[in-house]
Amino acid sequence: MPDVKYELYLGDCLEYMKSMPDKSVDAVITDPPYGVGLDYTSYVDSAENLVGLIENFVPECLRIANTVAITSGVGNIHRYPPSTWTLGWFWKNTTSTGKWGFNCWQPVLVYGKDPQLVSGNGRHQDAKEFPPNDGAIGKFDHPCPKPISVMRWLAVRCSIDGATIFDPFMGSGTTGVACMQLGRNFIGCEIDEGYFRIAEKRIKQAAAQMLLPM
Repeated sequence: MPDVKYELYLGDCLEYMKSMPDKSVDAVITDPPYGVGLDYTSYVDSAENLVGLIENFVPECLRIANTVAITSGVGNIHRYPPSTWTLGWFWKNTTSTGKWGFNCWQPVLVYGKDPQLVSGNGRHQDAKEFPPNDGAIGKFDHPCPKPISVMRWLAVRCSIDGATIFDPFMGSGTTGVACMQLGRNFIGCEIDEGYFRIAEKRIKQAAAQMLLPM
C-alpha cells in the first residue's frame, strides 16, 4: 500500500481552516449539514444556522483548495454561492421524499476547474447511479452517513492520484476512509467528539488495509 497520510482534528473547522495557508490542499470534499432538522448531537440543523455556516466556510474552502466539492442537499441548494458546475448521484426505488415527490438524486456543487481535464485524463461523467443508500443509513451512530461508494467516486472525480483532500465536516469519517482506500492523503476536522472517535477508528482501520480496486 502507498504511504498515505492522514491528520484528524477535533474542533471547530472554521478556526482550523483559518490556520491553513492558501491553496494548501488539492481538494475539499465535504458533506456539511443540510439545514433540514437532522438530529445531530452537537449542532442544531436549522436553515438559519446553515446560512451562517455557508457564509463562513465556503470562502475558506475556496481559499485553501483549487477544487471544492460540497454535497449540498436538494432543499437548501439555493443558499450556496453559484458553483462552477453541479455533479450528482442518483438511485432508484426510494422511500425518501421531498416537496415534489420521491427524492431520487443528490447534487454535488463543485467549484474550480475539473482536475481530470486539467491533468489530461479526459472527460468524465458528471453523474453516477448507486444502490439506494448503499447500506449507509443507520450505521456509525450518525444521522446522515454517506455511502462509501459515493465518496470514493467523488474522491476520484474531484482529485488525482496522490492528492491531499480536506474534509471540514468529517462526521463519521467516510470521506477519510475513501481516501485511505484510494491512496489519497486526508485531513479531517470534526467538532463533535463522539463522531470524531468513530471517524478516527474507521480511518485508522482503513489505512491499515490494502488498496481496493475502483
